[in-house]
Amino acid sequence: MTKMTDMRAEATALFQAAIEAADPARAVTRALKQGPLRAEGTLFLIAVGKAAVPMMRAALAQVDAETQVEALVVTNPENAAPVEGARVLQSSHPVPDEAGERAALALEAMLSGTTQRDRVIALISGGGSALLPAPAKGITLAEKARVNSVLLGSGLDINDMNHIRQQISRLKGGGLLATAAPAPVTAYILSDVVGDDLRAIASGPTVAPIGTRASAKALLERANIWDDMPASVQAHLEHDAPETPRPPAENHLVASNRQSLDAMRAACPEAQIINDRLEGNVADVAPNLAEIFRALPEDAPAVLLFGGETTVTLTGDGKGGRNQDLALRISQEKIAGEWVFLSGGTDGRDGPTDAAGGLVDTNSAARMTAAGIDAKARLDNNDAYAALEASGDLLMTGGTGTNVADVQIFIRR
Repeated sequence: MTKMTDMRAEATALFQAAIEAADPARAVTRALKQGPLRAEGTLFLIAVGKAAVPMMRAALAQVDAETQVEALVVTNPENAAPVEGARVLQSSHPVPDEAGERAALALEAMLSGTTQRDRVIALISGGGSALLPAPAKGITLAEKARVNSVLLGSGLDINDMNHIRQQISRLKGGGLLATAAPAPVTAYILSDVVGDDLRAIASGPTVAPIGTRASAKALLERANIWDDMPASVQAHLEHDAPETPRPPAENHLVASNRQSLDAMRAACPEAQIINDRLEGNVADVAPNLAEIFRALPEDAPAVLLFGGETTVTLTGDGKGGRNQDLALRISQEKIAGEWVFLSGGTDGRDGPTDAAGGLVDTNSAARMTAAGIDAKARLDNNDAYAALEASGDLLMTGGTGTNVADVQIFIRR
């Protein structure tokens, strides 16, 4: 094997270590090690997100044999699988669809008759925001989907997007607590957001909202997308919400991006974690990373690790995602020596594509040119997928069943 092939294999293996560290079933099992799950009445198990299936299987394995259980799973089609003892519903991600709205109604119906003797366990992972759409009164699903599409191309970070989503939903921002009342709620949460703000993960169904309708409107105005909002959404956000105290909940973080970075470092002791909160628009992040790589001593090996979640502003109609865009941009930078760079989403899906991200190297730009690819034109059209496909640099893993945001790996030997 050549040195380049070895480095590409090493980067892929480290990425796999990051995914394995965020294994949802192991995370839930660790969190429930104190004993069987019980309820005086009915135990309601709800799993929502890209990791919902393995989280639900792990939870069901911990239920006391004498306890009556109702279980509901809502996940995306790529990660859907039968779960014995649970109803599994599929929904769309990243843009909500009618199947998701039906899933939200099914959840609300399931919890409509709870009592204080019952208990609700919520298993929450990334993607839950889009997978469980429940538009606020006066807003249609199509209008909510329109908001989501605008947000995804706005350049806003995940916290700001979820701040806005919470204010136009019945279940987000603690709405699940109101739906479950008077039953107590315990949530086990797998984080896909930088900083692990529980209010932002899946738009915080079991925690207080990030802000208010007024602050959501202000965010939209600052991002210059207020005029892109449907009239019903504008009307909703222009009126203060009534004060409705939500019941408290126990919230437990069970896996995160930082844990995945630590796992990669454990797999490669010489690796350095440079930034565990990598954020910002990829157009700005890429040159900043390239400067870090160029500053390394040319004769010294290096393995640098990053984690977080960047953003991308949509200016074209191509195919891609933030990780593919970042990888393509790095491939066009002048960096000395033989190196590889991987940027991947731990869920195995970057944007609305079947790729997890990109894995580029010293020779990627030359391979693209040989294939007739104009990298700048592809970036301008948000078409990183086609460029990376032409150079053989797409990172393909399939759905991983977990989601703890993104990781980046730079290796030079």
